[in-house]
Amino acid sequence: MTQPTPFSVSESAANRIASVIAKKQATAAPEKPAPVAMRVSVEAGGCNGFQYLFTLIPEADIVADDTRIERNGALVVVDPASMDLLAGAELDFADKLMGAHFAVNNPNAASSCGCGTSFSVA
Repeated sequence: MTQPTPFSVSESAANRIASVIAKKQATAAPEKPAPVAMRVSVEAGGCNGFQYLFTLIPEADIVADDTRIERNGALVVVDPASMDLLAGAELDFADKLMGAHFAVNNPNAASSCGCGTSFSVA
């Protein structure tokens, strides 16, 4: 049995994450920990059963069983339960005429909604 390809981060997503985190760190209040990573997670919800969540988190919110993906100075972390649904997927960043957004290209998704933040599995 072959292992699925791990979750990956495109160059454009890594560059955007690094840029956003650098800006947040530069303006963070001293009493609040600055973000160092983006957490990508999957939870029940949305119009198709599951939805993606993207959260900037401080070092203290990264736990030992998180999968860590580093690229171009950006750190992305994924919890084990979400990793099961993200195996083989890629986080990308699109900057288009209608707006800029993160998107997950997920081969595990049987269907997804028009906004791209919700999906179902077979």
